Amino acid sequence: MHKHDLLIIGAGLAGLRAAVEGVRQGLNVAVITKVHPVRSHSNAAQGGINAALTDRGDDWKDHALATIKGSDYLADQDAVEVMCSEAGDAIIELENMGVIFSRDDDGKLGTRAFGGQKKARTYFVGAITGSAMLHVLYEQSVKYKLNTYEEWFVTKLIKEEGRVVGAVAFDIKTGQMELISAKAVVLATGGAGRVFEPSTNALICTGDGLSLAMKAGAKVMDTEMIQYHPTTLSGNGILLSEAARGDGAYLINSEGDRFMKKYAPDYMELASRDVVSRAEQTEIDEGRGVDGCVFLDLRHLGKKFIEERLGYLQEVALEFRGIDLSESPIPIKPGMHYIMGGIKTDLNGATSIPGLYAAGECANVSVHGANRLGANSLLDTIVFGRRSAVSSVEYIKTASSVDIDERELSKEKSRIQAILDRPKGMRSSELRNKMGSSMTKGIGVWRDQDSIDLAIQQMKEVRGQLFNVYVENKGKIFNTDLVSYLEMEFMVDVAESICLGASTRKESRGAHFRNDMKKRNDAEWLKHTIVEFDGEEMKSST
Repeated sequence: MHKHDLLIIGAGLAGLRAAVEGVRQGLNVAVITKVHPVRSHSNAAQGGINAALTDRGDDWKDHALATIKGSDYLADQDAVEVMCSEAGDAIIELENMGVIFSRDDDGKLGTRAFGGQKKARTYFVGAITGSAMLHVLYEQSVKYKLNTYEEWFVTKLIKEEGRVVGAVAFDIKTGQMELISAKAVVLATGGAGRVFEPSTNALICTGDGLSLAMKAGAKVMDTEMIQYHPTTLSGNGILLSEAARGDGAYLINSEGDRFMKKYAPDYMELASRDVVSRAEQTEIDEGRGVDGCVFLDLRHLGKKFIEERLGYLQEVALEFRGIDLSESPIPIKPGMHYIMGGIKTDLNGATSIPGLYAAGECANVSVHGANRLGANSLLDTIVFGRRSAVSSVEYIKTASSVDIDERELSKEKSRIQAILDRPKGMRSSELRNKMGSSMTKGIGVWRDQDSIDLAIQQMKEVRGQLFNVYVENKGKIFNTDLVSYLEMEFMVDVAESICLGASTRKESRGAHFRNDMKKRNDAEWLKHTIVEFDGEEMKSST
């Protein structure tokens, strides 16, 4: 059995920031991740990270107000205050660690404008901000000689005496299953994009942490709040960063009209993502699109500007569509991008289960509410990743050691073996595709009770068919077939929680737009939805 003070599941920005802080606080910290740390999905974040720095006359209270308004007032104001007031110090610390943020002509940290904000307060590294930050935090983890279980897969959290005290996991490289003991666990497993198809998210974004937390007894909150990003590439769903619109790109329809002037004349293309996504979908539905798309137009920015500031987008456009952004607009449409809901935590990342913390996209401290502002997600990972580690230190100091029942390991080994022993049936990829397309239809940019009910029914069918899925590869070494099946189990749990949250909220708010209830209802619904698993079934409440 491996023993640590603090175990962090996930090695993206939230996980590594928590790990670095935990080591600095003198803990025996370990990170466990199913991919190499720099292959975590934080690597894909393009546009930037928000902060209000006072040296250019900005005020964190203005950032907080924009965040709360953008959230359609569902975000918790105390959490937003913490995030926005700590943002400046977080940016400076990242730069001191080695993140080479882009600079302006005066040599100061440069900014670009992002949606839902009147002030340009988004700091960036070209169009690879997440990658740059992730590599620097990984360097910090190497510097601190962090214990890393790389390419390990967690199958279950272990509870003893009502506390989370570790996890069961297997080494994907060898198939060897182990118990990992810890006085506290931080879930930093990222989002759940592959519950939907298509999605901007990587194939590894399968909601593992949300499922693990629910099965351990933790609550998830506002899971119905699924963000559709306005600019995903037609055909494959690749994200075309909001940085393009922040730097002046237009959205046009088939008639060449900048249609956002009808929907958000003050913010235009930089309205909140839910507003822009609905505007695009309306244009498409009313026949002013082409093949289910509208267009992102950068031609007026010029080739030199595009290649210097948005070079990655130019590469994507040329490689996948053969389009030079300086010469032609590119077809785009809304695509599933981010889950604003997640594991319910307090301001310090603590869940309702002693010893269990969460940070990053899998968590919901409630800073995004019903709609996340672009570039607030990276800030969320850094601020609350650090706070979750600081908080766990205080818990660990007072937590007594608990011996894990070794039978937990043998139970999991038997469960996994039973999956491998199944006779031939359907493949997990079939079921994943069915689930993803059903969720996109049922919990899409538009939704109503009929579509939600159909999605609920289809998720029940998917859950029932899990037992008909077989794993063709019976080996132990890099059995990605087995990993894919176990991820499917996690995703079904998350999908059901999303459907229940959507059914519970009887209004339209932010990303949750119901065609059968088109108005926001503050009198009755300015509150959170909760989904929890009672050991037999999931139940929703407010």
